[in-house]
Amino acid sequence: MNTKLKNTIKFTLFFTVGIAIFFWVYKDQNITEIEAALKEADYKWLILSVLLGLLSHFSRAVRWKILINSLGYKPRTVNTFFAVLIMYLSNLALPRSGEIIRCGIVNKYEKVPFTKLLGTVFIERAVDMVMLFILLAVVLLTQFDKILLLLDNNPEMKDNLYNLTSSWGFVATSLAVFVVIILAIYLLRDKIRHTKVYIKITDLLKQFAEGLLSVINMERKFAFIMHTLLIWGLYFIMIYICFWSFEFTSELGLMVGLTVFVMSSLGMVAPSPGGIGTWHFMAIQTLLIYGVTNVSDAGAFAFAVHGSTTFMLIIAGTLAFIFLPIVNKDKSEVLEK
Repeated sequence: MNTKLKNTIKFTLFFTVGIAIFFWVYKDQNITEIEAALKEADYKWLILSVLLGLLSHFSRAVRWKILINSLGYKPRTVNTFFAVLIMYLSNLALPRSGEIIRCGIVNKYEKVPFTKLLGTVFIERAVDMVMLFILLAVVLLTQFDKILLLLDNNPEMKDNLYNLTSSWGFVATSLAVFVVIILAIYLLRDKIRHTKVYIKITDLLKQFAEGLLSVINMERKFAFIMHTLLIWGLYFIMIYICFWSFEFTSELGLMVGLTVFVMSSLGMVAPSPGGIGTWHFMAIQTLLIYGVTNVSDAGAFAFAVHGSTTFMLIIAGTLAFIFLPIVNKDKSEVLEK
């Protein structure tokens, strides 16, 4: 099966799952009430939210550039920014594909080794995961009663958590298999190390490790930390200011905004393009436990916020895709000569 066909099948599968979840979330809601809520919304806050989203993506591009700089390469900010925008556009089509795409773009236009770039992306995602867990811990410590109510209202979420915590047998088995493989490789190392496959894999692993170690060799550690805080701060503010777009959420406080942000972010982990359906579900269910009594109002909020963000990613990613070869035209002409 060729790569294009495989990606088409993956896209169709993930998109179908996302649309199915979306319709499941909204199937029992009053569409007329949702339309009425959307008509009454104050869209200037949604527009501001979108602009803050673009700023967070620029900050992510600068943060990534800091990691790449520590490897001894000096990519242009415009290329890392466009690569990040195209990453998000790609993720809307095929979840997780964008990380590979952005590395490929910087590899093509800045000649940074692809495997080293993957190492820096791994560091980025690990840092972001730590940030999400920190914010989740804050929410659990301060809003524990509300989270319990959320789980009580959605037994399937509680079952999923139980299945996650009861899967240690599978984890132990996987670790045992991994240890056996490593042991076999060690025992046969003399025969394996002279093969072309071994040499190629070793070289790739060294480059990947160099990308991972970029965080240790980083000169601008403070700037990296500040951009990380800025990215996640903007993510939170993007959600919170959208409360002011609707009368039924305008009185909700900062901690409610943080809880909605964290819980909806967990919805993005699911393999659905751009969090379609899963993001909406988590945002709606969280709003309901904080006093938004009409499920259609909560649905309107989720639809407007996710829709405006997705629209921004499509437009920005498409423009980045168009202008990327244009801003690199002079460099391409030099290489051709």
